[in-house]
Amino acid sequence: MYVLYEDSGNFKAEKIFSQSDSTMQVESESGKRSKIKNASVLFSFDQPSPAQLLEQGNALAQTLDVDFLWECAPQEEFEAAAFAEEYFGHPPSAPEKAALIFALNAAPAYFHRRGKGCYRPAPPEILAAALAAIEKKRKQAEQQQQWVDQMVAGELPAAIAEVADTLLTKPDKNSQQWKAFEAAVAQSNTSPEKLLLSLGAWPHALALHQHRFLSQYFPRGTQFGPVQVANAYEHLPLNDVVAYSMDDTTTTEVDDALSVVLHDGDMATIGIHIAAPGLAVTRDSELDHLARGRMSTVYIPGLKIPMLPDELIGSFSLDAGHIRPALSLYIEANLATGEILSSQTRLERIQVRENLRHNLLDEAVTDEALADAQGDLPYGEWLRPLWRMAMHLCAARDQVRGKPENNNRVEYSFVLEGPHDDPDTPVRLVPRRRNAPLDRLVAEYMILANNVWGGLLAKHGVPGIYRSQQTGRVRMSTHALPHEAIGVPQYAWSTSPLRRYVDLVNQWQILATAEHGVSARLVAPFKPKDADLFAIIGAFDAQYSAWSEYQSAMERYWCMRWLQQHDMKTVQGSVIRDDLVRLDCAPFVTRVASLPELERGQAVTLDILGYDELALELDCRLREVITD
Repeated sequence: MYVLYEDSGNFKAEKIFSQSDSTMQVESESGKRSKIKNASVLFSFDQPSPAQLLEQGNALAQTLDVDFLWECAPQEEFEAAAFAEEYFGHPPSAPEKAALIFALNAAPAYFHRRGKGCYRPAPPEILAAALAAIEKKRKQAEQQQQWVDQMVAGELPAAIAEVADTLLTKPDKNSQQWKAFEAAVAQSNTSPEKLLLSLGAWPHALALHQHRFLSQYFPRGTQFGPVQVANAYEHLPLNDVVAYSMDDTTTTEVDDALSVVLHDGDMATIGIHIAAPGLAVTRDSELDHLARGRMSTVYIPGLKIPMLPDELIGSFSLDAGHIRPALSLYIEANLATGEILSSQTRLERIQVRENLRHNLLDEAVTDEALADAQGDLPYGEWLRPLWRMAMHLCAARDQVRGKPENNNRVEYSFVLEGPHDDPDTPVRLVPRRRNAPLDRLVAEYMILANNVWGGLLAKHGVPGIYRSQQTGRVRMSTHALPHEAIGVPQYAWSTSPLRRYVDLVNQWQILATAEHGVSARLVAPFKPKDADLFAIIGAFDAQYSAWSEYQSAMERYWCMRWLQQHDMKTVQGSVIRDDLVRLDCAPFVTRVASLPELERGQAVTLDILGYDELALELDCRLREVITD
């Protein structure tokens, strides 16, 4: 004796081995035994064999006209076995009963299940709607498959082109286009980016890189709407110090400037002057929301996306010849010993005499020229005393650190001589050592300001945003903690308020502390334990990392374009570790397949075999190991 039963939506036919009141054991042809409920059995039979029943039943079910079945079926609920006798006109055989059950079960639009072996025909209006939906789905599947076939064949369907700009960032995963695109990616055994590029959805890899970044972080565009900036700072005292700024040629947000006044002997008053947009951008204002939305200026070769609107930058940037508000830190120092006798923070107005540029002065301002008091040195009366004090500051930090800083790495500026979105734009790599005197000089005074102002906030119990490093771990917090790598007891970013949001936040806190002193913790924009400060830290870290990652990606891209524009087939570099090599001619690190085990710093020559501008990788192989 055999039974046909249903198991998890599948029909099975097997031999009865044993049976009780509610369950039975069945045995398959392979000898495997299973326990099933009697209630799951559709019917029992003596012949044919279970395998033949399933084979004959399925074959016969394929010949049954489901429309005719629906017309013949009772309009109320019915049992399939009873309907089989009426349909076939005689007591049905086991394969005939199975065939009818299979046919009914395979047509859910026509017949609704009402329990084991029982069905009810769908009402005409419901059947018509279901059939229309099935036909629509069939046509959609055909259309979807047509798109897949086109993409696999290298043709971009118009419907896919219309949504190409969303497929990598915010795809509608319920749409036909996405499903077709996903299937084409799988069939092509490639990545979504490579498939879109090969289909011509993007003209080149650069456009794809830029679109993916901008659509994710700047979906409404990078331009600000017009803003009004009130000029209400004429009441601030005007200080006639002789101040200069020092920046790259492309810098338009001049955050800082330095001044120095010499007194008797080796005594001097050194001023560190920081732009004060915190006067116009106040907490929770419209301008604050704009700045907090970006957290930092984005710097990529040929393009800058500012944190603040141009009108605000224009009103507060320390541009030469314009009187601008500044948050100034003055220190009284002994240039002979490096001793800082006192410090004072003031909110005032200053007029920067000149915005100096690295590229115009780096060659002339050398360590030797600075040390030669009688030698010819541009702006020597300003540079030399500042340099003397900067060397004391550096030595004091080195003593805390226990070793001198290693700043010999060469950095590069990327100069695009054409549009930033055209891969054929000529690019120049302009090298500059980080330990150039002007770099070191400015860095020392910015470190000093961040240290002193961080200490000022801590002294008065006013929270700020600090960057610390302890036991090798760098993190941001609201408490003053040492920064071991820099060698200072605390470090609060506060010298780039036009470009970094945390500096702007710290400026609000410093302004309140400078004005109110011991009561500042009660009136500062952020009070102790303000949870919003922690939210700012988290958001800044995430956004700043995203900006840095994109900047690095674009610098890699333009390095690769530079190599191609110079038709570089062979390059030299030095091993960093394992298979990583840093090129000598460009700021680029690449992996070299099958690189033998070499010591760190080992010079090598590489052959460039190809460029992957999408993955931003060079295909290189070792040509030779350079020996002395």
